[in-house]
Amino acid sequence: MHADAVQNLIDQLGRLPGVGPKSAQRIAYHLLKVPKEDALALASAVVTAKERVRFCEVCHNLSEAPRCQICADGRRDATVVCVVEEPRDIVSVERTGGFRGRYHVLGGAINPMEGVGPDQLKVRELLARIDSDAVVEVILCTNPNLEGDTTAMYLARLLKPLGVRVTRIASGLPVGGDLEYADELTLGRALEGRRDVDA
Repeated sequence: MHADAVQNLIDQLGRLPGVGPKSAQRIAYHLLKVPKEDALALASAVVTAKERVRFCEVCHNLSEAPRCQICADGRRDATVVCVVEEPRDIVSVERTGGFRGRYHVLGGAINPMEGVGPDQLKVRELLARIDSDAVVEVILCTNPNLEGDTTAMYLARLLKPLGVRVTRIASGLPVGGDLEYADELTLGRALEGRRDVDA
């Protein structure tokens, strides 16, 4: 029904998260309709990002340098670390304007159904930071769903014996929701109302 090149474009777009077959087809048609320069600018942006962007050597956020802007900022409090699942979650927390510490990106959450266990996450790297950065508080800011709660409880059990204060963001976020969709006020209040985690 479609030319091979068009079908390939639709198939590749359909592999993106949240893009179903109809959306992929709609995006493909749009890209084929816009001026060639616009389509090439998009392709160039993807290639450039893939070539330049890496993970921060400290927190595993996205960065073009060995250290991300937050880890390189000496004004940030290195003794308070906010643990999130993905780099996009940092953007959500930063929008609140209420957190001046640093971050640690796990790279996901514990999810046995998807074959993701603690060994697939940046847990060892987090534990190594506790001593090296003289961390006094770890805020567990994982998503308020089954996987996020499981990950938070697992981390709390590992961190509590190290003598560090372990807190979890307060309620205010819908259960089963994702941080990336939370508004600034709700997420800001959740951060302010964080509580200690009992391991």
